[in-house]
Amino acid sequence: MAAYQNLEDALLGLAFVQSDRLAEAKKTLPSGKEFGIHLVEHNIITAEQLAQAYAAWYNIEYIASINEKMADPSILAKVPLAFLRDNTVIPIMYHDAVTVVMNNPTNFRPYDELSLLFGGNTQLAVSTKKTIMDAINRFYPLEGAKQMIEELEEEKSIDIEGVGLETIEETDILGSAQEAPIIKLVNHILFQAVKNDASDIHIEPFEKEVRVRYRIDGVLHDVMTPPKRIQGALISRIKIMANLNIAEKRQPQDGRINIKIGDKAIDIRVSILPVAFGERVVMRLLDKSKTFGKLKDLGFSEHDFKTIEDAIEQPNGIILVSGPTGSGKTSTLYSILSALNKPDVNIITVEDPVEYQLMGVSQVQVRAKIGLTFANALRSILRQDPDIIMIGETRDEETAQIAIQAALTGHLVLSTIHTNSAPATITRLIDMNIEPFLIASTIYIIIAQRLVRRLCPKCKTPYTPTQEALASIGLKPDQVKGITFYKPVGCEECNNTGYKGRLAIFEIMKMTPAIAKLTMERADTSLLRAQAIKDGMTLLVEDGITKIKAGLTTIEEVLSAATVQDVVNEEIPPVEKPEKAE
Repeated sequence: MAAYQNLEDALLGLAFVQSDRLAEAKKTLPSGKEFGIHLVEHNIITAEQLAQAYAAWYNIEYIASINEKMADPSILAKVPLAFLRDNTVIPIMYHDAVTVVMNNPTNFRPYDELSLLFGGNTQLAVSTKKTIMDAINRFYPLEGAKQMIEELEEEKSIDIEGVGLETIEETDILGSAQEAPIIKLVNHILFQAVKNDASDIHIEPFEKEVRVRYRIDGVLHDVMTPPKRIQGALISRIKIMANLNIAEKRQPQDGRINIKIGDKAIDIRVSILPVAFGERVVMRLLDKSKTFGKLKDLGFSEHDFKTIEDAIEQPNGIILVSGPTGSGKTSTLYSILSALNKPDVNIITVEDPVEYQLMGVSQVQVRAKIGLTFANALRSILRQDPDIIMIGETRDEETAQIAIQAALTGHLVLSTIHTNSAPATITRLIDMNIEPFLIASTIYIIIAQRLVRRLCPKCKTPYTPTQEALASIGLKPDQVKGITFYKPVGCEECNNTGYKGRLAIFEIMKMTPAIAKLTMERADTSLLRAQAIKDGMTLLVEDGITKIKAGLTTIEEVLSAATVQDVVNEEIPPVEKPEKAE
């Protein structure tokens, strides 16, 4: 790589900018400001181009990304977190050598100090500020769980004073190196959960031990078993963070914790339940910085996507999203709301809780303790001149009645409901004492969905499934010619699980005239399902087959999400339209 005389020379030599633009930028350069930063702030070059120009100028490596292999915990642990953040610098292993990565190599002081710390056997590299800060936030090692537990074991007694009686308000838990061991242990549990993209943390007390598990991609994984003697302090610390009553151990309690891990704001919903050997804690993690993708990116088939597009363009009616807890219903609703969120419409939601903030949408938090229920909130919302209403969950007759009244009076209503399938939703609403003619005249579509684990693209491998496996999802050997099936293997990228992330499978039922007629006749779920299939509905299992054929998931995953009756119901041929689903 050719070395250049200075930064300007490098920028020109790499053709990142024209000389006249550089000359113009120099005229507006404030005294004492770095020229490169000035160019980036004024969008003359990008941060990546600046880093590459520094690399060319100093004849050093440009590092585009830092992965877990590079970020050696034993190296990072030698440098205080504050030093790395203050100087935007990170030491990593690169080509078998300790490499100090900086965003501004013109400032040699941090490099000199780290070089001295590591005995002079270091090399210099450059990257962007964002890449370095992301790596620090993601890979800087909190004290290991094993070491913390050993430290707690050495303490003769665990006093309540040691759990930290201050409440936490979006505190950055990465900066807690000097805290008491129990505080560090709780912070470590939270940090590792976020790092591993866990959706839930379970802390379960048993007779002789406490078990900590993370739910990752819908599956629970054992993480650690802290000693039984610290159980009280551990639970008390979580209660304090969630602003709950630490003296109350007989009643269930619910609370919330707001923390920061690096630059990521995390909202944690805490549920505490008294069980046989203490109190069981489940924490649901919500990343408040999460943004919702476009509807077309959720994985709908072309037919289903067109059905949803038609539905959200309706001026009134009800769109219901059905499925069990943790099936992605809320994410689908938020994606629909994002598509509908325009300056000329008034959108109001009522949720329990408000999981994510949407710019331009008025979101109401249900507070049952003070009488602000779904039903009461909805009555007030209807006086706020809304065009679109989103109800977090239709859980009782009163809420369902108000939702139907809202749809009848010219509003588009979105909501979730807990049922096993799209056709079963109609049966559930009738069971809620909603008149069938009201259901038939207000509901436009019902979306049932489940989440299945996505195969890791790095390590998935082709295989030939057994005839029994194919039969379990209704496929015959002659129907799978030319299809490549994949199975999970496991690698570093997916923590040796074989899966990375999840995707949804869908079943979308439109309220056709035939289904409306059956609804008015109070037909049972099997008749509604058979008619919906005739009218073009793709079953959950069929959508799953489409995703298996695309190499995205496995037969086992689809079977874990789609019920057996979807496959073997007598009125439904095992596979009638897998090709159409594609």
